[in-house]
Amino acid sequence: MQLTNTNIKTHKGLEMLNLPQFNRGTGFTAEERDAFNLHGFLPAALQTLENQAMRAYQQFQTIDSALAKNTFLVSLKTQNEVLYFKLLQDHLKEMFSIVYTPTEAIEKYSRLFRRPEGCFLDINHPERIEQSLLSWGTNENVDYIIVSDGEEILGIGDQGVGAIGISSAKGVLMTLCAGVHPSRIIPVALDVGTDNVRLRNDELYLGNQHDRIRGKRYDEFVDSFVSVVKRQYPRAILHFEDFGLTNARRLLDTYRPQLACFNDDVQGTGAVTLSALLAAVKVLKTQMRDIRFVIFGAGTAGTGIADQIRDFLKTEDVQPEEIFDHIWLVDKPGLLMKSMGDKLTPAQKQYAAHDERWEGCDTTSLVEIIRRVKPHALIGCSTKPKAFTEEVLREMAKYVERPIVFPLSNPTRLHEATPEEIMHATEGRALIATGSPFDPVNGREIAENNNCFVYPGIGLGAILSRADRITDDLIAATALQLAALAPSAKDPDSPLLPDVRDIREISARIATAVVLKALETGVARVEQMDKVKVPRDYERCLQWVKTQMWKAEYRPLKKVLF
Repeated sequence: MQLTNTNIKTHKGLEMLNLPQFNRGTGFTAEERDAFNLHGFLPAALQTLENQAMRAYQQFQTIDSALAKNTFLVSLKTQNEVLYFKLLQDHLKEMFSIVYTPTEAIEKYSRLFRRPEGCFLDINHPERIEQSLLSWGTNENVDYIIVSDGEEILGIGDQGVGAIGISSAKGVLMTLCAGVHPSRIIPVALDVGTDNVRLRNDELYLGNQHDRIRGKRYDEFVDSFVSVVKRQYPRAILHFEDFGLTNARRLLDTYRPQLACFNDDVQGTGAVTLSALLAAVKVLKTQMRDIRFVIFGAGTAGTGIADQIRDFLKTEDVQPEEIFDHIWLVDKPGLLMKSMGDKLTPAQKQYAAHDERWEGCDTTSLVEIIRRVKPHALIGCSTKPKAFTEEVLREMAKYVERPIVFPLSNPTRLHEATPEEIMHATEGRALIATGSPFDPVNGREIAENNNCFVYPGIGLGAILSRADRITDDLIAATALQLAALAPSAKDPDSPLLPDVRDIREISARIATAVVLKALETGVARVEQMDKVKVPRDYERCLQWVKTQMWKAEYRPLKKVLF
């Protein structure tokens, strides 16, 4: 297998120090300083990676704002890649949200720009797509491609070319969590314009300063991009990120049968939420088929969660016509109803309620909907802050002993309710998972329902198995594996999801489950393409997976003469 960089040539002197993938600053050994003509460029002291990480952390601690901390980390990444990942690895819990959800940095991308972080593809020049991508690597040295058109980012909406910030951040997590070599990942921004007037009117904005292009021309541009990926990178996994509601599901449905692609907002959010729900159901000592779900916010994430629940219910022999007795979707107009017809997206229509069953009920009131449904689980994907009022939560707590409440909207200021508010309204009985990190409430840790628990493991498993598609079976295997790792399985008052500190182990275990399921279901190509015999036993396969994961460490550099 190839999870290490193979695109290497001889460098020396200042050139070596200016290449972040090779630079190690004061960490160069005496032999390396001789070999690469580095004397005179560095102080005499020979430092270890641990020394350097300590110094970098002390510098990090002097910075006050999250934006400035993000800028510091990005700057470090462009200087010394190994040190950057070592620092994150050593202080993962503290730095995670700064790297993973860099909301302010994306909003100010054009004003903070220093150097490119990925591949920019311009809808006005589709003829440049292939050459632009190939500049970043060939089939032999690319494993993962993350693409965004920036229409719906992190609850802050259309950020245009700032999409590269989210693609880059997701790439960092692929390396940090799953050990995919950073040089084998291509972050991509599809610059199709922006409907964000503030950006279009900003003379420093770096993207196309015209309205977001839609329709046939947009589809042809995306199709040209995907065609190049299929042709030039047949081994790579394509990860769609933060596309708008009208495109996210449509593009996934179009391309999913054609290549190994994945939409984190649809499948990642759905898988991690299903895992947390499975853990909660285990605490309740019941089955998913006995649970009623209200999903507040029926966009890409909400319908993705509904789909994962639906697919799991099928495994418990729930018939399609019974879905209406388990899943209710609520959006801006209220409860989604059959009479809304073409106002509903294709993804929403299958969950629309029959009007006659709701006669006499105010379907625009969340309290009234809860009073009628009596749900066990209330899931928020609305980006509507404080939507889960005390009245809503108290009404829910009337009907179930331990209500399941997941306010998942990001960032924190858009949460439907805080864990403290939920605990207060439910007298401490609620089972909670949130979309952002929160401090413990009355000594109880709160599970963070973060996609980082699933997509790196899915990606690594798909890479290692050389999956030709990412199927529902692979997503289901992910959810079941993550649910099995829930601390609540041992203590019902513990979190429904593991701690992010354990993310490398979690990702390795999910990747193992994905590899084994891919082999079992016939979508794996690793043994044909790479001539590698993969162990079928879980523990042996887990050890094999771990040996493929890149680590932040200095490996000896030797001068090669051509």
